[in-house]
Parts: sequence; C-alpha cells; structure tokens
Amino acid sequence: MTQSGRRNQDSVRTPPSSPGSDVLESYKRYKLLVESVSDYAILMLDDDGIVQSWNLGVETICGYTAPQIIGQHISIFYPPDAIERKWPEHELAFARRNGHFEDEGWRVRRDGSRFWANVVITALHDNDGKVSGFCKITRDLTQRRNQEDLLRQSEERFRLLVESVKDYAIFMLTPEGNIASWNIGAQTIKGYTAEEILGKHYSIFYPPDVVARHWPDHQLRIAAKAGRFEDEGYRVRKDGSLFWANVVITALYDRNGSLQGFAKVTRDLTVRRQVEELQRSERRTNEFLAMLAHELRNPLSPLQTALDALERQPDDAQAIDWVRQVFQRQVRHLTRLVDDLLDVSRVQTGKISLRFESLDLVQVLRDTVESMRPQIESRRHELHLDVPSRPLTMRGDTTRIAQILSNLLTNASKYTPDGGRIDISLTTDERFADLQISDTGVGIPPELLPRMFDLFVQGDRSLDRQEGGLGIGLTLVRQLVELHGGSVAATSRGADRGSTFTVRLPILGNEARSGSGQARPEHQARPLSVLVVDDNADSASSMAMLLTILGHRAETVADGVTAMSRAATLMPDVVLLDIGLPRMSGYEVARGLRALPSLARTVLVAFTGYGQEEDRRKVREAGFDYHLVKPVQAGDLEDILRRVARRVASGSQV
Repeated sequence: MTQSGRRNQDSVRTPPSSPGSDVLESYKRYKLLVESVSDYAILMLDDDGIVQSWNLGVETICGYTAPQIIGQHISIFYPPDAIERKWPEHELAFARRNGHFEDEGWRVRRDGSRFWANVVITALHDNDGKVSGFCKITRDLTQRRNQEDLLRQSEERFRLLVESVKDYAIFMLTPEGNIASWNIGAQTIKGYTAEEILGKHYSIFYPPDVVARHWPDHQLRIAAKAGRFEDEGYRVRKDGSLFWANVVITALYDRNGSLQGFAKVTRDLTVRRQVEELQRSERRTNEFLAMLAHELRNPLSPLQTALDALERQPDDAQAIDWVRQVFQRQVRHLTRLVDDLLDVSRVQTGKISLRFESLDLVQVLRDTVESMRPQIESRRHELHLDVPSRPLTMRGDTTRIAQILSNLLTNASKYTPDGGRIDISLTTDERFADLQISDTGVGIPPELLPRMFDLFVQGDRSLDRQEGGLGIGLTLVRQLVELHGGSVAATSRGADRGSTFTVRLPILGNEARSGSGQARPEHQARPLSVLVVDDNADSASSMAMLLTILGHRAETVADGVTAMSRAATLMPDVVLLDIGLPRMSGYEVARGLRALPSLARTVLVAFTGYGQEEDRRKVREAGFDYHLVKPVQAGDLEDILRRVARRVASGSQV
C-alpha cells in the first residue's frame, strides 16, 4: 500500500474534528452500521477511484479483506474487456459530472469468478462544492440475473416450441378477438401467413352461417366467464375449403384479474372424422345387409312352405287357391321392399322424376286407406278417418302421394299392437293441408325422435315383434314430401304412448280435381304372337304360362343369338326381352332386331330387373318400345298387349 493510500485511510478512519462527544458517538454508530452490512459492498473512493474504506459486504460479495482492497483502484473489480474500454473511468467521470451513476454488469471477485452487480456511485463534495471522492455501493444480483436468464430461456424455448408446432394452430387473441400471434401450425392448417392474418378478427375462420348467428362472439363470452371453451365444427381455410376442427379457447388474466386476451388452439380432425364416418357407414351397411337378409327370408319362408304343401296336394283346389294367395301376398311384399330401395336410391341421387298433375288429396287418402284396410283389419285395429267432405286440390304425383300415405299407415299398423287404434285426420288452411296419422302403439323414445327419418333407422326390434322392415320407409316419406314442397314431423310422448306423424302439403284451392281416368281399352281382336327371351327357365316358363292364360301364343328362348334367329323366322308381334343374357346382351339383341326390315312392326318390351333412370335411358336408346321391371305386374303387361292388339287391328304404329 502506498504512503498516500495509508494516509488517506487514516484520514477516513479518523472521526471528524468536533468539539462534542455526541458527534463522535454518532460517527461511531454510523461507521459500525456501514461496516456490518453484508448484503451490500460499500466503499469510499478518493477522487482518483482509489479505495479508502471497506465494509463486511466487500469481503462477502467480492472476497477481499480490508488490507487486501484498501488502496487499490476500483478497476480491480472489473473484467478485462471493461478495463480495456476504460469503463471504470467512465463511471467516475459520469458521477463527477452528474453527481450520480448507476449501472448493472459483470464484475470480478478476488478468486476470478464473475458476478452480476448493481452499482451505484455517488459523488462526495467538500465545503467548497468540489468533488472530494465517491461512495460506491455494489449489490450482488447474480441469483436474480440467473433467474431472469432462466426465465428468458424458458420463454424463448416456449416461443420456439409454439412457433414450431405444425400439428396445432396456436395463436393469441386480444380481448376483442383480434389475432395477436401466429405459429407455423396455424399457417399450415389455415393457409394464412402471419402478415396476412395478424390484426384480423378470428371469425374469419368460421363459415358465414356460423358467423351470422354470432357463434365466435359467444365462444369468447363463455371462455371469459368459465375460463375455457371447447368446441368441434367446420372451419374455413384461406382457399375457402372446409375442415373439421377441435377448438380450445382459454381466457388469459393478469394478477389483478383483468382479461388480457385468449389463447386459441385448433387441431384439424378432418381425417379422423372421415375415418369415423367410414366406420359408421360400414357399420350401417352391415346392419342394413343383416336387415335385408332377414326381410328377404320372411317372404321366402312362406313361399317355400306353400310349394312344399302344393307338392303333397297337387290336385287339391283349396290348397292351390291358398298357395296362390300366399304367393300374391309375398310377391307384393318382396316387390315393395325392392321398390322402396330403388326409390330411396333415386331420390338421393336426384334421379327420381315426379309426374305432377292436379289431384284430390281427400280421394287419394280414401283410396289408400281402402287399399290398406285388409292389413289394418287383420290386426284388429280400430281405424277412425276424419277428412273434409269437399275436395282438396293440389299439384302432385298421385302415385307418390299414395306411397307417402301408404308408408305412414303401414308404419302405424306395424308398431301398434293388435286391437290398437289408428286415427287419421286431414285439415286445411288457405295454403296447406295437414294430414295427421296417430296411433296407440309402442311410441318413439326421445333419443330416437331426432333420427326417425334417417336412412336405416328403426325402433325396437325385440324378438316378440312380428313386423320388421329395412328402416327406409320414413326416409322415403320425408324425401317424397319435400319433393312436393311439404314437410313431415314426428312426435311421441314416449315408449308405449303412441306416436303422431304430421304431413304438411301445399294445396291449390277448392276447385274440383281434373279428371285423369281413362276408359279401359277394349280386349284385343286376336291373339298375339309373343317371343319370350330369358335365360331364367322358371321366369321364362311362368311368363309363357301367363301369356297363354291371357289368350296369346308364347314361345321361349334362353339366349340372344337364338332369339335373333327365332325372331327372324317367327316374326312375332311382341318380343319380351331380358337384358342380362348369355352370348348377346338384351341391348345388342334389340339393336339387331331393329335392323331387320321384316321386324319393323314388332314391339320390343324390356323385361328386366334393372329399373334405374340410367337403365331406362339405355333401354330407349337400344330401340325398345316399353320397359317392364321384374317382377312384372300382370295388369301392366296386359295393358301393353291391349295397345299392341289395337295397333295390329288398325294397322297403325305403336
């Protein structure tokens, strides 16, 4: 230590000259206080920055005892880079000029280790106002610095984590719902870059109908109130495409409970939803196939039984009549199953065409009830019909309106126990007719009501239920009603408390229904020659038998090539031609027959199980005159034969 340093030390440690002992005691107490402080390093410096005094804090924080530090320049506490740029001198110069200097930075302990320090240097002035030295107070903030570094590192890692996640759209919203941050997942899922989307309201991700009902605002209100909100639904990408999203919105509050905004996490679940839809579709398909197999076995069983009985009593007229009735009922049942399936398919694909005409809804209802009366009476149901006495005219397809009514009545009869009651009422206002069909049956469980008109949905099918079905009747009802501009609804008070189906249809007024009936054509003048072409031997032979019963001559062949040859020789009046044939298809045979001048007047009738609109188009293009769908109704065939007979008798074209 230099002489000057020692002199300065002695002068600092000497109490100021004072005539009173109170001042001396005060100085001692102050000196004891400063020297005892261990959390702060408190140093006195002369005007050149040489250490003049020391306290316990200097030893605790910096590692220097008093003999080791007094007389040293304050630069001893600074790293080499700070000394090189003369930072200690800068601090003193600043304090000398401004009276005070404060800084935070790295300092060096006696053992060479570094610590983060808060430094305050205060200039000391003598009685003349001249700077005579400095007071330097240093605090070790290394722990706080480390915690702040850890926090910054944690925040940085979290920021990198959020911004790098690609499978989730994670972003912040202001309290008003404007987008305040954006990550790579949000860009991947939604298609917007940060520059395109920041500052916009998050309702931009919702379909217009959802925005119109203020759903985005509702979500924020719920999240702010409950702390979070979760939802699934369709969202909109930048390109306008929809995706199925799971959304979680979390409200963010500060320590004072003030809402600062929201964190929004969105996940694209489109693929998962598609897989679930496929699984549901597969399950429904399997259920449908099981139902279809069950429903087909129902009519096949009595058919087989009737055949077995007929084999054992082939000459019994009563048995033959019973078998005939069984076959009529079961064939009608099978036909209805197939027709319903085809109708549902046509409606869903938009291929059904309605033949609108002016009809009397009251009369159609009465006719339908009469056609259903045997089924209703067989279950001993009590039927009450309440309809207006005057006609109710509407524009519609008579066959389809009857089908709607028939399906609803069948449904009421099927699910009403024997001896139950069915009520049918028809009321009207100026624009609509309301048809209600109520029953006292098994009712509809509340959980099933919203899905009553969905495809393949059925009520309870316990083993004691004799009636079945494919679960497509009500679906067809809704579709046909909507095609007529109407609506249908179902209500029920619960299980075993009955149900009510209400159909609303638009009407025209009270004018009388325009007549649509036609006189029955006269019987044919002479028997017709008919060639039946079908590779199914039973189908061909049964058709030939029916033609013979109707008074015509019939011949059968089993393939297209033979049909071409035989038709050229026979020159029949009518060819009943199956489509699916060996060697040549029915379409090819029809084109071949149309190419023969000798058969120009021969009537070609497609006789096939294919009945879709596309099939009918192909039939027309192949040159057929008529299209009959198997199983062929005898009346439909007889009508065609009458027309051909009239044409043959008059010598005119078909």
